[in-house]
Amino acid sequence: MKLTPGRKKLMIRIAAIVALEIIILLLMLLANYPKLVERYYAEGLYPVICKILHPVFNIFPFSVGDVFYIGVSGYLLFALFKLIKQAVKKQFKQAGMFLLGIVIGVQTGILVFYLFWGMNYFRPGAGERLNLRDTSYTTANLIKVTTMLIDSANTTRARVTPADLQQNNDNIYHTAIAAVKKLSADSANFHTWYPRVKSSLLTPLMNYMGTSGYYDPFTGEAQMNSQMPLVNRPFVACHELSHQVGFATEDEANFGGFIAGINSKDRLLRYSAYNLVVEECMYALFFRDSLEFKKLKPRLSLLVHNDYKAERLYWQKYESRLNRISSIFYDHFLKHNNQPQGLATYNRMVLLVMAKYRRQVEGSGDDGP
Repeated sequence: MKLTPGRKKLMIRIAAIVALEIIILLLMLLANYPKLVERYYAEGLYPVICKILHPVFNIFPFSVGDVFYIGVSGYLLFALFKLIKQAVKKQFKQAGMFLLGIVIGVQTGILVFYLFWGMNYFRPGAGERLNLRDTSYTTANLIKVTTMLIDSANTTRARVTPADLQQNNDNIYHTAIAAVKKLSADSANFHTWYPRVKSSLLTPLMNYMGTSGYYDPFTGEAQMNSQMPLVNRPFVACHELSHQVGFATEDEANFGGFIAGINSKDRLLRYSAYNLVVEECMYALFFRDSLEFKKLKPRLSLLVHNDYKAERLYWQKYESRLNRISSIFYDHFLKHNNQPQGLATYNRMVLLVMAKYRRQVEGSGDDGP
């Protein structure tokens, strides 16, 4: 029986949906075996993808990923308008075929996401890879480490010069790239391929979403909010570059950015890294022991305190319903991708920091990698 062109097109689309779904399911089955993901994806396929994607998209001085998302958003609005129009005209067969095409597009996007970068979510954790496997810490040790880090933040902030605070974004990005490259040369766990940071074309929107940066898994671009407080930008650049390295979860990218920052000789970057880690540790201490938090807070120097105040005031200017909605969606996204704590995953960095400094606070003098 010969198929009509319409029915043939329908069968092809259904077959494509089934095939794509099978491939996605196989990838999700592989996600249950972290060591296999590490061996065949993180150490096999992912470096090849990076060596292809990064040089290609580094050619463009602007964010190709931003342009892609703008285009996708425009197409989705067009698709919605078209479906409504077809429904009003009772063109249900055409609408059905169009919907199948959208399903194929979504499935393709999901597949590309995981193949190009997303499988990094399912690697063994950074604690295991870096031999920092502690999963708990005492409040007493948290106080000791936080005190040390506050002193480091105070010292590094005092060394930051007025000229350091006049840097443009290109200089900040260059410094972050140099720091990650240095770390890459020193440790295979931080190996990077053609790193680059770009200012996002969507920075005004990112302000209202409360976003300081993002990594585009489709183009391999590290994107930055180019207007956020300057002292925070160097660390955020290192955070996004850590995603590019393959540190998928937010706590691991925070830790990778912290390690890159404190190992840099750049004054502003070193301070930016300590600024972030003190904020995270103080947040953890507040929920552990609010009285100890209040005792430790005055230890912050006036300069550091003022930087935190400026950061808080900056984001308060842009607080909106869009911020809350985007936070809900991102929380669900994190939970779906091996980060069951959702947005709280960011603060889980403290576990890695405590593991790094464990021996030091216990008296051996060895502070980890």
